[in-house]
Amino acid sequence: MAKKTRPTDRVVKQLRKIGLGYPGAHLKSPWPNHKDLAVKDKTFCYLSPEGRPFSISCKLPASGFDALLLPFTEPTGYGLGRSGWVTATFEPGEQIPVGLLQEWLEESYRAQAPKRLLAQLDGGDEGGSSKPTKKKVAGKKKVAAKKKADTKKRAVSRKKTPAKKKAPARKRAASSKTAQAKRKRTPPRKS
Repeated sequence: MAKKTRPTDRVVKQLRKIGLGYPGAHLKSPWPNHKDLAVKDKTFCYLSPEGRPFSISCKLPASGFDALLLPFTEPTGYGLGRSGWVTATFEPGEQIPVGLLQEWLEESYRAQAPKRLLAQLDGGDEGGSSKPTKKKVAGKKKVAAKKKADTKKRAVSRKKTPAKKKAPARKRAASSKTAQAKRKRTPPRKS
């Protein structure tokens, strides 16, 4: 039997195409037939599968409260709503505000993407290079070498100081009785 197509499938494809245009974005399929959008393996948009009623879930830390005032939205299930996720569901024939959903898609991407990819999105890293420069690598090596040397120094200094010896069992017991007696402010009993 052929898969049933819906008029909303065009919107799903359009939003998926926009989402995949963000730096580092890729498809993630946590369930059969789902093609959700993710960045660095962190989902930023759950889209309904094609052929099903249209719904979208996005993480909206900035506009989530306002979004929940709309008649077609609700907090996302499975506890995600507590973390700022909002789900919009549309009935067949209902007008879908694609422009609003595109804004949500970008806000959700920005909430989940690492700073390096956000810099690329904002035009801060024109080359799109994700590799560190030679200066940065050399600097990291120096820091790592210094940490290693500091750790060795601490280990050597620990070995030089002798550890305190434990008091014999009788003295420990007697001192604990004395401490208890002082706490009670009564003289210790003679045995």
